[in-house]
Order: sequence, then structure tokens, then C-alpha cells
Amino acid sequence: MCRNATPGAARRKWTGTRQPHLLPPAAEGFDLRETAFPAVDAKGCVKVRGNWYSAPLPPGTAARVEVSAGWVEVFDGGRAVARHARSYGHGQRCLELEHYLEVLHRKPGALAGSTPLAQWRAQGRWPACFDRRWRGLESRHGRLAGTRAMAEVLLLGRDRGWAELEAACHKRWS
Repeated sequence: MCRNATPGAARRKWTGTRQPHLLPPAAEGFDLRETAFPAVDAKGCVKVRGNWYSAPLPPGTAARVEVSAGWVEVFDGGRAVARHARSYGHGQRCLELEHYLEVLHRKPGALAGSTPLAQWRAQGRWPACFDRRWRGLESRHGRLAGTRAMAEVLLLGRDRGWAELEAACHKRWS
């Protein structure tokens, strides 16, 4: 910077002399999302930017994934099927329990130790009333049949809304 120039004077001079040659600002914004086309793996996930995100699609399906600063969205045939908060770590698994409910209904023994359930518990998305209901179903129907019945209850939550399911759970089983 010149000794005699005031701060910003050089910039104003540069902008003023070149302004007539610059294009006007864009009238509309442009998309800053990155698009990728990964295949769904055997565990029901797509790998994007070094992380895995669950997708409720059959393994082998080629999905379109749009990555923005805050979100990762998975599309199938132009329809959004999953949306996750973007993880900036590496090798992270971002899993939604509701993407695995059909599988867990068929294989109920996998629910108790599942990573999606552990993530929901850690995020505070699995209320204690769900555990009470699950224990009640297991004591009434046995471990596998009770867990399968709990998976059916969770399917209702996915279809009707988690807040409604939690409210019904508190009202009925608390």
C-alpha cells in the first residue's frame, strides 16, 4: 500500500476505473450443492465425501445425492427419500432408524444392538416411554415377537409422526 494513500483508496480507484467493463451482478442465485451418484451398499447406505448416510432404498440402487453445506439429501427418481445433517468427519455413519424399520420387522433380533437405535438414543430421539413399551411387549409376547411388535409400533411413528407416537406412548404407558 502506498504511504500517502488512505485505506480503501486503492480499491475505490480500481473499482471506479474498471466498473464500466464489469458485468452486472447475477439476477438470480446459483446452486452451490454438489451432486453425486453413488450406489446403495449392502447395509442400506450411500457413501458421500468419506461418510455413509442411510437411504431407504434397496442395495445396488443408483441414487442421486445432493450435498450442501448443512445437508445431504438422497433422491430416487426425482423424489427425496432421505435428508441427513451433513457430517464433516471422516468415516462417520449417519443412520436413521426409520430407514431400517422394515428390515428390523423381518429380523427383530437386530433391533436391540443396532447402530441406528444407539444413534437415536445418543441424540435424545428415543424417549424412555418407548423402552417401557418395548419391555411390556416382550414380557407379553416373548423376546422376538415383542420386538417385532415394537417395530410395528415404530412403523406407525414413521407414518403418523414421532411426536404423535410419543404423546400416545406417554398417555397410555407412563
